[in-house]
Amino acid sequence: MTNKLIGIDEVMEHIKDGMTIMIGGFMGVGTPEPIIDAMVKKGVKDLTIIANDTGFPDKGIGKLIVNRQAKKVIASHIGLNPETGRQMNAKEIEVDLVPQGTLAEQIRCGGSGIGGFLTETGVGTIVEEGKEKIKVNDKEYLLELPLRADIAIVGGSIVDKKGNTFYNGSTRNFNPLIATAADMVIVGAERLVEVGELDPNHVMTPGIFVDYIVGGEN
Repeated sequence: MTNKLIGIDEVMEHIKDGMTIMIGGFMGVGTPEPIIDAMVKKGVKDLTIIANDTGFPDKGIGKLIVNRQAKKVIASHIGLNPETGRQMNAKEIEVDLVPQGTLAEQIRCGGSGIGGFLTETGVGTIVEEGKEKIKVNDKEYLLELPLRADIAIVGGSIVDKKGNTFYNGSTRNFNPLIATAADMVIVGAERLVEVGELDPNHVMTPGIFVDYIVGGEN
């Protein structure tokens, strides 16, 4: 079995300036904070971040925003982090706001190898700007394209040494989706167990998607 366990310093060797990175979590819940903290410490910059939101100024993805490490954010909302809005209005960061269901489906398509999907959401609003419209049975739809990333960073509640991952409660959120839609997937584990200890019925991200595991000390 390939050893997927690495230290936080080795994780940082994979995260480089200019990368597109998907980060799991919903308002910081399910976000692997130790990896975020290491990214802040390293000062990796010019990132494109794909996530549900930008957390709070002092929690989750918000730390990267406050530290001005992102050049672009693709997210569903930014209201809980006033600094994101300030930087956006000052044109210090590019923010692409996407309806939440559309964002989830874009990521799912990216992970499934699907070329895009049609949705009514956004038709007749600023969301449709620059997008192709397709009419089906006299109804207009927007063609939304898939999203993928160089690296996905997910937060797992219980992870075995093959990378099979369980997310507790609402920590699940976007984590299983982004774990399918990146060239490299790194799981920040709260608890690490031996192979066989995790009930297969509780596996939400199969280990085949996971390249590296860090953490587990808790």
